Amino acid sequence: MKTTNYYNTFIEVAEDCPVKTAEVPPMRGEKTIANIEFELLIENPYEFTSDDVLFHVYAAKSHLKTKDSGEEKMQFFSKEQACFRSSPLTKRYGWGAHFNDEGKMAIYPVESEEYQQFARDKTLKQVKAMRSKKA
Repeated sequence: MKTTNYYNTFIEVAEDCPVKTAEVPPMRGEKTIANIEFELLIENPYEFTSDDVLFHVYAAKSHLKTKDSGEEKMQFFSKEQACFRSSPLTKRYGWGAHFNDEGKMAIYPVESEEYQQFARDKTLKQVKAMRSKKA
C-alpha cells in the first residue's frame, strides 16, 4: 500500500494562495473535496491521518458503503495518490496542515497564531502546498 501520510510536518499554504485570511469552502450543491476535508478536519483535530482523510473523501464522492471500505481502501492505495500538499484547503482556502508524530493531522487558518508558531517551528519538517499555477 502506498501512503500519503506525513509525520512531524507542517504544510504551509501555497505561495500563490489567493487569500490572506482562511476561508470556509463554500457549499455549491454537492459537497466538494474541500467541503468534505474541511468538515472532517475542523470537527476532528488530530483524529485522522492524511490517508484516512483522502480515503474518506474518495468514499464520500464515490458513495461507498462503509462495510465495503476494507477492500476498496486497499485498491485505492494500490495506486499513487496526491498528498495533502495538493488539497484545496492548503492551495486555495488558506489553511495550513500540521501532522504530529503519529501522523494525525489538524488544520489552522493562515492568520492564526498557531499557524505562525508551526511555520516557525524548526523541529517540524516545513513544506509548502503545491502552487495552483506554474511559475
